[in-house]
Amino acid sequence: MKQIFLTSFLLSLALFGFSEQPRKAVGIRGGISSGFEYRVFSGELTSYKALISFRNQGMQFTGMKEFHVADAFDFLHELSFIYGFGAHVGFESWYTREYHIENGLQYSIRDHRTGPVLGLDGLVATEYAIPAIPLMVGIEVKPYFNLFGENFFKLQPFDFAFTVKYTF
Repeated sequence: MKQIFLTSFLLSLALFGFSEQPRKAVGIRGGISSGFEYRVFSGELTSYKALISFRNQGMQFTGMKEFHVADAFDFLHELSFIYGFGAHVGFESWYTREYHIENGLQYSIRDHRTGPVLGLDGLVATEYAIPAIPLMVGIEVKPYFNLFGENFFKLQPFDFAFTVKYTF
């Protein structure tokens, strides 16, 4: 259902035409933290990104500041390098297993828990702006660490993702 809604939304945006310089972008991210993102350019080489992602049976909201290096690659002008930082807040769910011995028999109880997460994020990415249509495709790594949740501290240095964004 989410995919149908997003596809319909992106197609309706395409009806408004193409702009010379994109000031906003909306898209999807597929990786450990899969979700939907919205980007607003605040200058020629800076932007802010809001990401709603889903991981570990939970949901997180991430806000990021991004810095763009246009023409970072001499061989292809539509390819840019992006780096940035931000923070996230949300929740995640997990199962715990407790073992008990009663009357000489061992049994386990599986318990479902949900808790808040809070943490910091980084970003390193490359994006290719397709010249003929208002789409960008990219590959990114967004390392993050969580506080709270299943473990009090969790580091994920390799949250790789593939992104597709519609620019307008």
